[in-house]
Amino acid sequence: MDQETADAAVIGAGIVGLGIAWTLLRSGRRVTLIDPSPARGATFAAAGMLAPVSEYHYQEENLLTLTLESAALWEGFAAPFGPLSGYRATPTLVVGFDAADRAALADLQAVQRAHGLDVQAVPLREARRMEPLLSPQLSGAFLTPGDHQVDPRVLHARMLEAFRQAGGTVVEERAEALRWSANDDDGGASADRVTGVLLASGRVVTAVEVVVANGLASPELRGLPDGLDLPLRPVHGDILRLRVPEQLRPFLTATVRGSVRGVPVYLVPREDGTVVIGATQREDGQSGVSAGGVHQLLRDAQLLVPAVAELELDEITARARPGTPDNAPLLGRVASVGGGEVAGLVIATGFFRHGVLLTPVAARAVLHLLDGHDDGRWAAFRPDRFSPALLKETTVEAHA
Repeated sequence: MDQETADAAVIGAGIVGLGIAWTLLRSGRRVTLIDPSPARGATFAAAGMLAPVSEYHYQEENLLTLTLESAALWEGFAAPFGPLSGYRATPTLVVGFDAADRAALADLQAVQRAHGLDVQAVPLREARRMEPLLSPQLSGAFLTPGDHQVDPRVLHARMLEAFRQAGGTVVEERAEALRWSANDDDGGASADRVTGVLLASGRVVTAVEVVVANGLASPELRGLPDGLDLPLRPVHGDILRLRVPEQLRPFLTATVRGSVRGVPVYLVPREDGTVVIGATQREDGQSGVSAGGVHQLLRDAQLLVPAVAELELDEITARARPGTPDNAPLLGRVASVGGGEVAGLVIATGFFRHGVLLTPVAARAVLHLLDGHDDGRWAAFRPDRFSPALLKETTVEAHA
């Protein structure tokens, strides 16, 4: 059986998996990245808003701490890839369409400010001075200067190239099963530690540590630890890319996030003269593009910025994001039915709508775990928190 060795094997080459692989490679490890189609899943569709403030949702305080920390890491994380990394430190302007939208945004602003977040009410005249193409009919505006953006496709391509050039190995195959010490080729979970990955071709990647970061495909991996439940659900979203004619450039300078009759919509300007408009959120099980979703996005975006009607529709995409029951990530080591934690395995999936934003802090968390350090801040996001048999072991261990 063909076999190769690595210090770390990362399953999944979306933005989270690649960010983890890149960080581990820079720590001096030999890293193998495994994915049959790098960046063709949720990363391909992601708008790349680095917006911990304007994306804050009620009762997400634990997640807020990490999103703020990760947002602060982004400039340094993107720096090795130069000025063409796709990272832009432009602000976000949040606008309301009608009086009810403005009232809802004002209520949210009060909560945000209570948490010490930087969000500022902006007179509509000032908002239109900043972005002249905004509709004069808007009801209110708020500025979040610390909410930036990155183009995930651009950054992923640059990072993947840098990963290869720095000695990282990319295996474009499907991971079939986890390999365990002293077990068979099917990757059963009867032994004491994970030792590698069985590929679809029959080859094996032997590794000291395996990181499972392949999003919605994670539960399909054979050989996951006994008792582990990864309750991921596909949350589909439609997203549009439109090209701005020369006479309308610059179309926008800031990301515009709006609420139109209670429904969110955003417009993200890119350096290549395009604008990303998104994104719907569907749990209807339909992986294709929703005609109603596309209509809604174009209608609502045009209500905020009427000149949207003059743009050229370049691309319509639908992808599924990996959601969890509490919409928070599954990240960390896994408790063993026999007590302690499974050696050689880290789970990093279920990032839902925050995958791009959380990439730097998640990559650093995985590095710390592999280095034997765990500061506890990810404890609320353990990947076994929805696994009753393992939750008992985790609770007993925590109180021992």
